Amino acid sequence: MLTPLFLGSIGMGEVLVIVLIVLLLFGAKRIPELMKGIGQGVRSFKEGMNTDTTPTPDDKEKKQDEAAK
Repeated sequence: MLTPLFLGSIGMGEVLVIVLIVLLLFGAKRIPELMKGIGQGVRSFKEGMNTDTTPTPDDKEKKQDEAAK
């Protein structure tokens, strides 16, 4: 059975090593800021995906009216 990437064979020891490396690279104070930024980015992306940007006939009429003024 194939596992996606290497995720099927990662254990608790590997996770701890990765966490320690991240702590050493970024510091304990910077990590919450990074996670907050990632969360805001994901939220913004999801909102953008849910926003309907297709123009309606009413929008076209409004633009023509504004251009005529």
